[in-house]
This record gives sequence, structure tokens and C-alpha cells, in this order.
Amino acid sequence: MKRSYAQAPITTVPAANGIEYAYRDVGEGEGGAPLVLLMHFRGNLDYWDPALVDALAQNRRVIAFDNTGVGRSGGRTPSTIAQMALDAITLTEALDLAQVDILGFSLGSFVAQEIALIRPALARRVVLASAAPQGAPGMHGWAQWVIDAVGAPEIDPARVLDVFYARSPESRSAGEKAMGRMFSREELDTPTTWQTRQAQYDAVIAWGIPNISLLGRVTAIQAPVFVTNGDSDPMILPRYSHLLAGLIPQAQLKIYPDSAHGFLFQHHAEFAADVEAFLTAPQ
Repeated sequence: MKRSYAQAPITTVPAANGIEYAYRDVGEGEGGAPLVLLMHFRGNLDYWDPALVDALAQNRRVIAFDNTGVGRSGGRTPSTIAQMALDAITLTEALDLAQVDILGFSLGSFVAQEIALIRPALARRVVLASAAPQGAPGMHGWAQWVIDAVGAPEIDPARVLDVFYARSPESRSAGEKAMGRMFSREELDTPTTWQTRQAQYDAVIAWGIPNISLLGRVTAIQAPVFVTNGDSDPMILPRYSHLLAGLIPQAQLKIYPDSAHGFLFQHHAEFAADVEAFLTAPQ
């Protein structure tokens, strides 16, 4: 029987940059590219919903990791998306992964775009969840109530639910269940630090500085791309996902109903099935 993400131990691997990276590894691949997960703002290994990861790992190897300075990984969190991407590439090299599929969520979707641009041979296919292109107008920082909810020194789960899930009872209930699944394990990851919070939000702010000329960067992404979002996401508004999908050649787009930033956890079965179909479709 396959090991669930909820039971997967945290393992570490030394990388060429001197950083010891923490990761969890589930599923079994049969010669295909493993799926590497890139986490959202302030999240560590525990913030991936086990129900989603287990569904993704039905037919493939799935690797979640703490990037530099996050959770149990060493070093200080960098304050640029470009450096986060380079660090993620270093992690794949430490694990001897010549080619991977990538699922980047929120901040992780920015990093995924950068990896696809600077190391195109590494990225076979790319899933961008709650994503926006660099330089999009109106992306220079999140709405004040959003950053107050997710960026406070002490996290209030109820306020996080307001950002990650829609107002309907169904969405809210799904969010509560997802949070219960995330933090029910015995071995929890090390919480992210205030240094990580500050550096990551600096990177988010810099990514969102309006610059129309930067929008053209993603037209150079060669890998097939699947752009996804919730229809009520207040953090990365759905219009930015539409914009991104329109800029990337032949990108696919899906917006999930009655959901917000955490749509991939709320709709975990449907989302995992959509990702599986995308990753296995003929190119």
C-alpha cells in the first residue's frame, strides 16, 4: 500500500549551494517525470493538503520541499523570485532530477514561471495555480485586508480561511476540513520565520511592480502550461490568470467555481484529475 503524504517523513538532502533542503517524497513513478510542488507565501511542507498530494501521487512520484530558509531547510530566504527559482533548481540537482513536472501555487507559481524560463530543459510541463505574470498592472501588493490576514505576526486560522475559501457554507466547510487534514500529522515541519515572511512579501511586491514590458517574458515559455484559479480568489484575482494564460503560447486555463485562493484544496479530487489529464495528454 502506498504511503500517504500525511505519513511521509521529512527527509533532508545537501545541495551544491551548501543548503540542506527538507522535503517529503510520496508516490512511485514508472520512468515518468516526478511532480515537484512549489509552496505559497509563508507555507511549509505541512501546508500541502494530504488529500490533494495523495491524489496527485496515484500514478507518479510527488516531491514537496521547503525552499531556502523555509521550515527545516537551511539558509536565509531570498527576497527575489529569481533567486528562489535558482534555489529550487539546485534542489532538483541535489535529487538527481534531470526533468520534472512542476506545480507552483501562488508565490510558487511565480517561481515556476521563472524556472520554466531560465531552465527550460528542466520543466517538462507546468501547472500554475493562482498565478499572475510579472509586471501585471494592479498586482503591486495584495489588498490590505488580505495581507493583514495572511501576513500578521500571529496567524489567525479564521482570517486565513477568509482568504483561501469563498463565503458559501460549502466552501468554508471544505476549507475547515482541509486545514484539519494538513495539521493532523504527528511530525510537523518547523514554522516559517518572520524573516521568511518579510523576504517572500518583498519578492511578491517586486514581482507586482507594474511594467508592461515584462509581460512578454512568459511568451518564451516552451513547456505546456495549465493555468488554474478559483473564481473568487482575492489574493491573485482570476483576471490575472486569464491574462497569463493568454500570454503563454497554447496555455490551458480552468477557473474553479465557488472557491478562492485554496481552490485546489477545496476541489482536490477534481483538480488532481485535471492535473493528471494535463500531465499525461499527448504533446
